[in-house]
Amino acid sequence: MNESEWVLRPIRTEQDYRAALQCAEAFFDAPEEPDPQSSQGAYFDALLTLIEAYERKHCPIDPPDPIEAIKFRMEQQGLKPKDLQPMIGGLNRVYEVLARKRPLTLAMVRKLHVGLGIAAESLIRQ
Repeated sequence: MNESEWVLRPIRTEQDYRAALQCAEAFFDAPEEPDPQSSQGAYFDALLTLIEAYERKHCPIDPPDPIEAIKFRMEQQGLKPKDLQPMIGGLNRVYEVLARKRPLTLAMVRKLHVGLGIAAESLIRQ
């Protein structure tokens, strides 16, 4: 892509979005990203900002289900239900929470957030 093609336009439609992605793809396919201090780097940064803004507005991603977030983190860290006892309570309570038979309390949310590093927003979601 040469400099004469570096024109930034607002992304308002799906067609604009696809064109912006195609343009960004050329940068990702290059052997290395452009130097951020260069005009090419500034263009690339601005293009990514436009794409992110469009995606935030038109393709929002909901936070995960709280129990699925816990299970995912358990899988990532190789944890067993007994490892959640300090954060949730007795093993029976852990199994009830994981089976969705008992809701998370605010105290559990705080401890899971700190202990497992799960975003509180994900744990609070119903």
